[in-house]
Amino acid sequence: MTKLKTHKSTSKRLDVKKSKKGIKVLKRQDGQDHFNARQSGKTKRNKRSDNTLSKTMNKTVLNSMPYA
Repeated sequence: MTKLKTHKSTSKRLDVKKSKKGIKVLKRQDGQDHFNARQSGKTKRNKRSDNTLSKTMNKTVLNSMPYA
């Protein structure tokens, strides 16, 4: 059987972490590059942390990244 191909753009944008509760897929908050001066401090602070994806999105991501 041939090897499965990893979807490269997905693997570059998302991180797969294994925790005690299962597999977590982390995504960086978008819109951090520029135009941040006009945003409130609360918005800028929230953009610094990673977001976890939902369970249904986890399944989709893990199918596109078979060796993660």
